[in-house]
Amino acid sequence: MRILITLMDRLGGMLFNVFKDAGNIFLLGLSCIRWMLRLRIFMRQILQQSWFIGIESIPVVAATGAFAGMVLVYESYSQLNRLGMDTMVGPLAASSLVLQLGPVLVGIMLAGRVGGAMTAELGTMNVTEQIDALETMGTHHVPYLVLPRVIASTLLAPVLNGVAMVVGVLAAFALAIHGLGVQEHFVWEQTKAFIRPYNYFCSSLKAGTFGFVMALICCNKGITTTGGAAGVGESTTSANVSCCIAILLLNLFLTMLLFVLEPILNPPVEELWALITKLMEVIRNAAS
Repeated sequence: MRILITLMDRLGGMLFNVFKDAGNIFLLGLSCIRWMLRLRIFMRQILQQSWFIGIESIPVVAATGAFAGMVLVYESYSQLNRLGMDTMVGPLAASSLVLQLGPVLVGIMLAGRVGGAMTAELGTMNVTEQIDALETMGTHHVPYLVLPRVIASTLLAPVLNGVAMVVGVLAAFALAIHGLGVQEHFVWEQTKAFIRPYNYFCSSLKAGTFGFVMALICCNKGITTTGGAAGVGESTTSANVSCCIAILLLNLFLTMLLFVLEPILNPPVEELWALITKLMEVIRNAAS
């Protein structure tokens, strides 16, 4: 009986901490929106975080997309070849990267590389009372420390997702065409027939949402860190785990939501894509 009580007590404590963190993250997000509407934006900090989050993450994201695409092609080719459908490895790899693997892998890689750094940096500032000193000088920590990281992560996660998709699809096609002998023409044509502009829209929306939530989780863990160096390590580990779980849960929710909203969102996306295509043709004709 005592063991059961202890287990229930620990379970209740875990659930309490989960809801407490969720509430703090929600309030931090509202605070970021409030400061952004008040135009309290520090552009220098945003540019610094954009360089760290975006430019310096390109090699890791590109390598992740390339290896994921090649693994998809290699695993699916043997099964599809038995059915005489080996040219479908292109659409299969592309759709998997665009709709699911691209944004999820980018989000998890950012959580590991960028999120851990965010939590450790802000956690160290908190335990050494640097955030309190900042407040004493009249600068609120949310617009100066949190908001630049949230903005940069939200804006650059879709860009990194695009890099992962492009590199992953090209690597997958290179392996399929030059390594496995799949006919190049049919791979490209079937991929263009299966992948629609709405798929790219969904992928970019997912990536932006993952970047936003990841930054909020890591910043919240950082500014609430206590306990010195040991507390910084615990907060960093907890932030990485929380980000990965949140990304997987959000991916499931967004996948179902975007599938339901497809009849509503797809027509505007198609019209915007057609407009962009016409503008690109005009620019190309003017340049030639």
